[in-house]
Amino acid sequence: MSYKVLENKTTADVTMTSVYVDHIKALMAKDPAVMELESDLGGSLLGAPAMKEIYEKFPKQLINCGIQEANMISVAAGLSLMGRKPFAHSFAAFVSRRATDQAFISGAYAGSNVRIVGTDPGVSAQLNGGTHMPFEDVAIFRAFPNMTVIEPTDPVMLGNIIDQVADRYGMFYIRLFRKNALRVYEEGSTFEIGKANLLREGSDLTIITAGAVMMPEVLKAADLLSAEGIEARILDMFTIKPIDADAILAAASETGAIVTAENHNIINGLGSAVAEVITTRGTCFTPIEMVGVQDRFGQVGPLAYLKEAYHLTAEDIAAAAKRAVGRKG
Repeated sequence: MSYKVLENKTTADVTMTSVYVDHIKALMAKDPAVMELESDLGGSLLGAPAMKEIYEKFPKQLINCGIQEANMISVAAGLSLMGRKPFAHSFAAFVSRRATDQAFISGAYAGSNVRIVGTDPGVSAQLNGGTHMPFEDVAIFRAFPNMTVIEPTDPVMLGNIIDQVADRYGMFYIRLFRKNALRVYEEGSTFEIGKANLLREGSDLTIITAGAVMMPEVLKAADLLSAEGIEARILDMFTIKPIDADAILAAASETGAIVTAENHNIINGLGSAVAEVITTRGTCFTPIEMVGVQDRFGQVGPLAYLKEAYHLTAEDIAAAAKRAVGRKG
């Protein structure tokens, strides 16, 4: 795998879901076993014209299961046992909380081959509010044996990941930001599932993050810190499970302090996963600060407001970094 980080990062002119649809269509054209399952959200989330095109071109590869995510996951598991390669998509809150037992029993426990795609994770649910705002979806799926948990960073990564998992057997949860994300990687970049990407060198501490919501804040935080003489290494831990323990241990050894930044509850999310590696395979003398949702429910609001309300901003990350550096030694 080979990736290149863009020097000048700008917001993409395409949404993450439009990239998802484009790759699903291309996969369907190549492989009739690839299927898309929707819970009556295809038109609103992925775009009505795109879904109509898929219906017309691939009528046997798209199933609208209705507003019943639990049943959709069971259908996907059954299709996988018949040799199909299903992607099952809905809001992240519903494919995780509402379909937990089906994803566990019919999916992971049965050894099925299903790619669960959850959109609007964490505060990106915005005006849909607390009922649709999952701060626990990673925690749920991270606890399932045989489950791979991925949170793509930008459109380039998303397209490559979708292409990869289509031909991999197993249970996947893809946590997908729906709108326009910051472009971080050059076109043509490829990524190794289970391996972190180094985005920036730094010797004073390491910031570990995942996903499109937190990446712009992390990059800004690193610039704020650099202006004060603190150089932060940045790791894009887009695979939350299996996590790249080697990259975490190297960061702890070489920079001496870690900050995690996630659009999720700090309980059993990325921060917990990193702490588990440090405490079981590293040294307890490595200070860790966790930036994330502090065990709270969601609420209605635009993204910028919610980032401030839940302390997910660049300034919050920079403050946590200073605390971590201050605890070194």
